[in-house]
Amino acid sequence: MRTRTIGGRTVSAVGLGAMPLSLSGRPPREHAVATVHAALDAGITLIDTADAYHRDATDPGHNELLVAEALRTYGRDTSDVLVATKGGHTRDAEGGWGLDGSPEHLRRACEESLRRLGVERIGLYQFHRPDPAVPYADSVGALADLLDEGKVEMVGISNADPEQIRLAQEVLGGRLAAVQNEFSPDFRSSGPELELCAKLGIAFLPWSPFGGRSRYGGLADRHPALEEVGAVRGATPFQVCLAWMLAKSPTVIPIPGASRPESIRGSAFAADLELTPEEFARIDAS
Repeated sequence: MRTRTIGGRTVSAVGLGAMPLSLSGRPPREHAVATVHAALDAGITLIDTADAYHRDATDPGHNELLVAEALRTYGRDTSDVLVATKGGHTRDAEGGWGLDGSPEHLRRACEESLRRLGVERIGLYQFHRPDPAVPYADSVGALADLLDEGKVEMVGISNADPEQIRLAQEVLGGRLAAVQNEFSPDFRSSGPELELCAKLGIAFLPWSPFGGRSRYGGLADRHPALEEVGAVRGATPFQVCLAWMLAKSPTVIPIPGASRPESIRGSAFAADLELTPEEFARIDAS
């Protein structure tokens, strides 16, 4: 599988978004672990999780615990796998989403993530979403402290705009490793962030690259070029979609979600699917 870089780490060009393994409608635990194992078998070495990926107050940190279990039971060396997690989102007792970007919360969240993942240092720790109640520089500053203390190897931000990317890069002294924003053929408003990351050499991790669970099934109908190119190349519309993203910039590393082994195996195939300039332009204009 082709590779790309996040900070100083080499990772697979396509990662695994582990969130669907823990929210409502999640698969049985053994199937979820098998999905992570299938990703590893396919050569994927980037797994994205978060402390807020769980259903409600009954199972806090479910996704981090699941990822840790899957790595622990894989039976082969996983030292090259980069686990990226996030802090700053909260969940209430009923499963509703909230925000807490205070330095105090982010430090506690990081400590809890360290415990659940069973590691001494988190590979990539990301600020999940800006909190309007907290100055952005204060939130990122908390991550800079965690970086300086060696609790995290690299720092990223998520759901950020260009101004916040530049501010984070300043607060971190040029050490911002990744930006994780929504990006798909349907949702291209993060184009300026993608372009800025390409310019600065920062990894850009698109989440919901197929448009999210509610729009996943109609991707080819909305963008026929994906199916048309795929028919010629022997690929699915979803694989062509990921290949289109990879062709956007060498800094792009999509993290499609998956809840079945066959889904992540299919996504992994896209890492080695190189589009021609004509195919890329056709999809880009769709």
